[in-house]
Amino acid sequence: MTYRTSLTALALALTLSGLVAHPSAAGATATSVQWKSCPGYSDEVIRSLGVAQDKVAAFRSLMKRLECGTVSVPLNHRDPGGRKIDLAVTRLAATDESHRLGAVAVLPGGPGNSGYLDPVLRAALRNEEMAGLNERYDIIGFDPRGVGYSTKVACPLSPNGPQEPGALTEEAARKIYDAQVAANQRCGRSDPAFLGQLTTENVAKDLDLVRTALGERSLNLLGFSWGTYLGMVYRSLFPGHTGRAFLDSVAPPWTRIDEHAKDSAAAAERDFGRMAAWLARRDPTYGLGATAREVREEVAKLVRAYDKSPKTYTDLQRPIDGSAVADLARRNSTEWVRAGKALAELRTATGTTAPPTVKEVLGAPMMGPSVPGAPEALNLTMNLAVACNEDGSRAGFDTAWRAYQQLVKRHPATGRAWGLPVMCPGWPLPVQQATLKRGGGSLVLAGHLHEFMSVYDWTLQTRRAIGGTVYTVADDVHVSTTRVPECAADVVRYFETGRIGRGCAGSPVPS
Repeated sequence: MTYRTSLTALALALTLSGLVAHPSAAGATATSVQWKSCPGYSDEVIRSLGVAQDKVAAFRSLMKRLECGTVSVPLNHRDPGGRKIDLAVTRLAATDESHRLGAVAVLPGGPGNSGYLDPVLRAALRNEEMAGLNERYDIIGFDPRGVGYSTKVACPLSPNGPQEPGALTEEAARKIYDAQVAANQRCGRSDPAFLGQLTTENVAKDLDLVRTALGERSLNLLGFSWGTYLGMVYRSLFPGHTGRAFLDSVAPPWTRIDEHAKDSAAAAERDFGRMAAWLARRDPTYGLGATAREVREEVAKLVRAYDKSPKTYTDLQRPIDGSAVADLARRNSTEWVRAGKALAELRTATGTTAPPTVKEVLGAPMMGPSVPGAPEALNLTMNLAVACNEDGSRAGFDTAWRAYQQLVKRHPATGRAWGLPVMCPGWPLPVQQATLKRGGGSLVLAGHLHEFMSVYDWTLQTRRAIGGTVYTVADDVHVSTTRVPECAADVVRYFETGRIGRGCAGSPVPS
């Protein structure tokens, strides 16, 4: 799973009149779907969702088929008769109703990502192979509690505190840590009754109430990133209601942010070795070294140089220091061409304006441009609350500072990109962790051999903890499986037949 970065869906099947309530395995009162008109979006909003101009018409056609509604669930599942909140759900009904196999719920990443439009964006519109999943399955999407069109709250977030460009000193790190503590305390105390109920386990219980509202005996699960952990928790709580489950970029079977950062940083440095070898084979183009070792040494040298003498460009909001160089070095293979050009530009950069590729890569906003009327893509309050409600570490400053120093020393090319490896110090609400259980149902764990956002070893740890079959994707690209046609065909075949191969090549390395 990923924190502070980055879709989802649930499973439904009845007809539009399917408002029949059934007892829920979650132990809450029965409920129903309140159907309503789906939102309308301008072409500008549709393009901001990542839809290419030539796919806008297809998006609009699919939106005409999409059903949108809400399901009422308890805020606190231990108090089913208490305060209720609304979950926004969507359904794209199977096109071949006579051969329908059930419903696939798409489980979004984050935590905090929206999954409301996932039936369209992650399934039907993604590619021809994924569109085939909708022939015999309803595709279900939803916004988890705290996100998008579902009931949510917001608290002011200023997690990074004051930060000057250049090497991170202990004094500066302590200021950042103290600012994080203060921000977390303000947020956690702003609405503890709601924020304390933002957990993966509660989202899984919400999902089961959606299942009963839709009249489904079971849900098949297609989870991405944090959604894989949600899938594990749902399967542990409701094994009798879980069908086939395909989990892509698998989260670890534990929730400790310190260990998450440690493992991810090590994987990023390993993957940079692949990038360094690729750049070395193209030394006439990039000029960073003729061997992988030379490239490694050159990039580490750049990290140190820009930490010693950061640069501020008039046309770039972000100062360029060692953390920016390290950020380029940990890009995945889909960005090696641009990242290599940017690193090459930084070797010889002069002047007051940013080199073109540096500006292109490091000047883009992380969350993408804000477009009026666009649905929320990521709710940072929910992201923080779920992560911190479940974080079993909550490291003190001295521990965090030692971990940071070790991280930078062990990973000279990419380590500076991580910053102080803390997120939850000062969070005032108690730790709540789900219990995972081994199950006998059909489960596929798709691990990406070289990625750092969901480390491949986590896939193996998860298999040891809860069972399942490992499907190895030989790339370094987070949740790429359904985007690559050959891999997506395996995913659809699995949901249709229950059979899966050993893996696929994933996203190709640029030639």
